[in-house]
Order: sequence, then C-alpha cells, then structure tokens
Amino acid sequence: MNSGKLYLIPTPIGNMGDITERSLEILKEVEIIACEDTRHSGRLLNKLGIRKKLISYHEFNEASRANQLIEILKQGLSVGVISDAGSPGISDPAYRVVKAAVDNDITVIPLPGANSIIPALTASGLPTDRFFFEGFLPNKSGARKTRLSKLVDFPHTLIFFESPHRILKSLNDILEILGDRRACVAREITKLHEQFIRGTVSDILEKLGKTTKGEIVIVVEGSPKRKKQ
Repeated sequence: MNSGKLYLIPTPIGNMGDITERSLEILKEVEIIACEDTRHSGRLLNKLGIRKKLISYHEFNEASRANQLIEILKQGLSVGVISDAGSPGISDPAYRVVKAAVDNDITVIPLPGANSIIPALTASGLPTDRFFFEGFLPNKSGARKTRLSKLVDFPHTLIFFESPHRILKSLNDILEILGDRRACVAREITKLHEQFIRGTVSDILEKLGKTTKGEIVIVVEGSPKRKKQ
C-alpha cells in the first residue's frame, strides 16, 4: 500500500482573506488534520465550511503523536498539519513529524502562506537582503541577555517573536546589550489594529507606553560596528 502524504498547511494569522485557494483545497482533501488546539482549529474549519477528523498535535505530545501520525500515513491516509496561526514548524510544532516522515520515505508537501516574519521584515524599513530569525528570546532576563550577547556582532537584520507581557523587558535588554539601534516593533499584523512602530530602540520604548497588546514581532538592525569594518 502506498503511504499517504503529509501536508504542512499555513492558516491565517489574523485576516481570513489570507487563506489560499490551495490551502482550502488540501484541507478538504486530507483525511486527518493534526492541529495544536482542536477547539481553536475546529472554529476555523467551521468558518471555512470544512469538517474533518482532528487530532491534537502540540509541544507536549509531539513525540508520541508524531509516531501515531506516521502510522496513519503508512495506512495510505493523507494528513494535514496546521498551527493555531501561520506556518506549522515556525515556532510551532511540526519538526518531529516531518523528520519522522522523511525517515520513513513519506512525501512531505509544504504549502506557502501566511506568516508574520516576512511582513514584519519587509515593512520595517531595515535591510531585507539578509536576516536572522531568532524566534522567542528566553523568558528570564539573565538568559535573554546571554543570548543577545551572542548576537552583538551579527551584521544582518535580527527578527524576534515576543509576547505582550515581556515586550518592554526584552526591548530594554536589547537596548542594554545591542545598543540603541534602529528597530521596528510590528504588532497585530494583518489584523484590524495592525501597527508598525519604527525608530531607535529607545524611541520605540517611549512610544509603546506601559501596556502593549497583541502578537508582536521585533525587527532590529544588524551590528553597525561590523558594517564599518
């Protein structure tokens, strides 16, 4: 029996208009959809008029679920992996099941689609030719500063994810370790209150105020010192 195919299917990060025709087509075709939160994804699929069997696949059960999904694929059924928002595998579960599929010679088909990294970068006003995506910085300040210190001399644009309750602390650590570089905080990309706050890190800290809500991407210019050498 031929194995099924594993599809990596991006979902909108805010604006429902960002779902692609191909993503809709594949969501309708696959037999199983693996998702982080079955309730969240159930509501999304309901809006799209799609009814499928959902299997939870998140960071806490990723290893065991990956094996289960591989067995389903070996039975000839196709599986679609989605995250709560954006592209699965980018700061979201997918790596383990993809690796297992590759190890078992199962076809993996990634679909392009919505994500917050590229829009934040391209609208930041900072160089886009080369960049480094760090993902989320550590929760604690000490570990965060240690990680940032390893990026001090990196010459290209840096991109970070951050949560609303840590954004001010992270920006202050960025200011202390990386210096007062040009930066951009992109908030609620594709949503009603989409916002891009540009300037130096200290400028942005003044503009943000005490409270910030929503999904956040921080874009910071690379090392000015390295560029002058």
